Parts: sequence; structure tokens; C-alpha cells
Amino acid sequence: MVGFMRVIGAGFGRTGTLSLKTALERLGFGPCHHMTEVFERPGQARRWLALAEGRPVDWDDLLGGYESCVDWPSAAYWRELAAHYPEAKVVLTVRDPERWLASMEATILRQHERGTTLAGRALLGISSLLGTDFAAFIRMTDLTVGRRVFDGRTDDREHVLKTFRAHIEEVVAAIPPERLLRFEVREGWEPLCGFLGVPVPDEPFPRVNDKADFERHARGSMLPMLLRRGG
Repeated sequence: MVGFMRVIGAGFGRTGTLSLKTALERLGFGPCHHMTEVFERPGQARRWLALAEGRPVDWDDLLGGYESCVDWPSAAYWRELAAHYPEAKVVLTVRDPERWLASMEATILRQHERGTTLAGRALLGISSLLGTDFAAFIRMTDLTVGRRVFDGRTDDREHVLKTFRAHIEEVVAAIPPERLLRFEVREGWEPLCGFLGVPVPDEPFPRVNDKADFERHARGSMLPMLLRRGG
């Protein structure tokens, strides 16, 4: 039986996905899955890792309990999700490509680089030996984002930018216009609410997860994952 997924986010990370998650939940389309769920919920990293390694997936089980999903890892599977949930609407978050890349370099790509340092490799080795979630998370993000999305070329600036632009074109070409909203979070509530057919809230559109927020969340999530053994 097909599950109850109402909104699928197809936009890359660092395009306002956490702001969109917050907005969707405010509008009644939650809970909304986001990478933060993988950080915080035991077992999520391993389940998404199984998918990234090519094992069969039951989308209704993997995303059970969520009415929407945005950000990686789910956004890496937007085609599969759009096919599995044909009634769900698709929101493609976008932003200026150069500004997006600058944000990526200051956050996600910087974290990836830290993982290649001696200290980063030591943490990964310890987590692997102890069987904790941190190693599963690093492996999952490498396969899902680094390899599936960027072909293992995250250090190639032009390739990363080209991939970002090509992704937008692919989504626009694949999803019927009546099912798709191309959305910049700076546009605020009106286009999103109009697309989803809900009233505009009498409050500012959420703006969360800037560079400082990202750093705090990354630091706060690392220790629990290093200590937590997955099931």
C-alpha cells in the first residue's frame, strides 16, 4: 500500500531546506524528513546507508510517519520518490548557483574536508571499530551525496556547479508543471502556500540554518553519533 507522502523536496542541501522543513511543518505537512532526522534518530543512518549500498528499499517503511521530505538524503532519490508517491507535490528549492556553492564550501564541503584530516580519520576508525552510528553516517553521506549526486568529484568546483545547474533542469523537465514549484525561500509564504492550497500564516517565513547554525548543529550531533550503536 502506498504511504502518505504529501510533499517531496527535490532541492539540494544549502538551498533553504531546513527553512522549508520548518515552513511545511508550520503549514500542517509534517513531520518533515530532513538530514537533521538522520542525525537525531537512532537507526536512520544505517537504513539510508543500506539504500545507498544498493539494498532493496521499502519507501513506505523508510519514510513511514513523515508527510513530507526535503534535503539530502531523500532529495538524492527525488525521481524514485516522485514515482512512488504520484499524488505528492514536488518543491524544488533553488538559489543563485555561486551563492549556493559558497554556502556549500563553508558548511557541507568543509565538514567533508575535516573528515579527511588525521583527526577525522581517527574518529572514523574508532567509530567503525565500536560499531557506532558516526561511521555509518559518514559512509552514507559519502555514497549518497559525494558519489550519487556529485560523482565523487566534490573537490572540482566547476563540476559541482555544473551538477547543481543540471539538477534543476532535470527536475523541471521530469515533473509536470502543475505538480512542481520552483521555489526560493526568500520569496516567502505566498508562492508556497498558493502551490499547496493553504492559507498564508500571519508570521514571518522561517529563516534557519545559516553557517553558524550549521556549525552548532554539526558539533552537537557528532558526539551522540560517536556514542550511539545502531540497531
